[in-house]
Amino acid sequence: MQSLDSGTVWTQGAEGVDVPGYDRSGITTGIVHFGVGGFHRAHLAMYVDALLTAGQARDWGICGVGVLDGDRRMQKVLGEQDGLYTLVRKEADGSLAPRVIGSLVEYLFAPDDPEKVIEKIADPATRIVSLTITEGGYAIDQVTGEFDPEDPGIRADLAPGATPSTVFGLVVEALARRRERGTGPLTIMSCDNMQGNGDTARRVFTGFAALRDGDLGAWVADTVTFPNSMVDRITPATADTDREALAERFSLRDGWPVVCEPFTQWVLEDHFAAGRPPFEEAGVQVVDDVVPYELMKLRLLNATHQALGYLGYLAGFRYVHEVAQDPTFARFLRDYMDLEATPTLRPVPGIDLGEYKATLIERFANPGVADTLKRINFGSSDRISLFLLPVVRQQLADGGPIDRAAAVVAGWARYAEGTDEQHEAIEQQDRLAEQLTELALRQREEPLAFLGATSVFGNLASDERFAAAYTRALETLHRDGARALVTSLVDG
Repeated sequence: MQSLDSGTVWTQGAEGVDVPGYDRSGITTGIVHFGVGGFHRAHLAMYVDALLTAGQARDWGICGVGVLDGDRRMQKVLGEQDGLYTLVRKEADGSLAPRVIGSLVEYLFAPDDPEKVIEKIADPATRIVSLTITEGGYAIDQVTGEFDPEDPGIRADLAPGATPSTVFGLVVEALARRRERGTGPLTIMSCDNMQGNGDTARRVFTGFAALRDGDLGAWVADTVTFPNSMVDRITPATADTDREALAERFSLRDGWPVVCEPFTQWVLEDHFAAGRPPFEEAGVQVVDDVVPYELMKLRLLNATHQALGYLGYLAGFRYVHEVAQDPTFARFLRDYMDLEATPTLRPVPGIDLGEYKATLIERFANPGVADTLKRINFGSSDRISLFLLPVVRQQLADGGPIDRAAAVVAGWARYAEGTDEQHEAIEQQDRLAEQLTELALRQREEPLAFLGATSVFGNLASDERFAAAYTRALETLHRDGARALVTSLVDG
């Protein structure tokens, strides 16, 4: 049994495990990344590792940064393993393809030493700050999409004499030092699942900087770049069974491996202030305009995840592949994509949308990935706002169909009541869980109560056509259940 904490796997390898052959000792940090979770390690870190394997990008190693209490475990595991971890590709036939990744060359835990994090970003060698801080990690109003200066973390970091504790406080302090020292700007690169993720990052960081100092805000707005990107790879949470499989089948011990599907895609706007790695040589699509690609992904893949998540869970499923393998649910998902989401998209250069949608159903149905509905239902108020409601609003404006999307929202409302159709408790994992559950528990008497969460839905409850479709779906859920609702929409 080999262990990543011993380092011997790097030089000796492990049977059946792909181990890059590059020397890590001379790699320097060029990217500081906030939010080192499974997705970052299955995506950006993997692309940089591919470049290092090809003998490139040795000045683009990654320094990971954690800011949340929960990140301390990542600090411990990566510290023990010298930043190494195993990326395990799960194929549909059950086979595993593990690879040791070596692009994470440092890890800093900001609460322990915020000054060290600030100076790492202020270092001239750092030219990109990248982010996977989740859709809810940006201090924005979910309805307007604008920077929210009343966010508690923002207010705390802007208090006189405060030590920065948020991503925004840490990065803006580093940018202030770069400006004062003449080091120059850098690029802030969001890799989160949001339409216009770079534009959102720009609003938050420039808004924060302007509140701190007007001149600094203007400098950030004029010189720092915020490329938009579309990122795509299903990365389920690592389970104990994944660690056990790695140990039993490959004799490799890893405290926190990452599991992922075979598919990966990254479409990135070429808008960098201080250079970038040659990402295109690792398979990244570097383009002038990422909007068509991100709309395709957010409104097809991500919104369809929401479509199967709540209704599938209520119907008794617990894994994504179980829902996607059910013919009735699969037809419902494809109908949502074809009839409601696709009409809201722009033409996507180089993409056959029919083939892309068929591939999505195949990806969802991959039993090897074993992605849980609980994971994709996490943070619903942020995800529904970004993925599904834009489709609803555009279809309402255009007079298009909205019955399936309304059924998804009703499914979430029923899910938020806190019990499934077998009367088993459902753990609510959402920043607005308390408010949403209170509203959901009123909806049997007040059918539109859940839509009263205006921070999520705005004035959607006042739209007669949506309200009618939503209440019909909710009534069916309460009376007949999720499968009956899905069947009625497929057959109707």
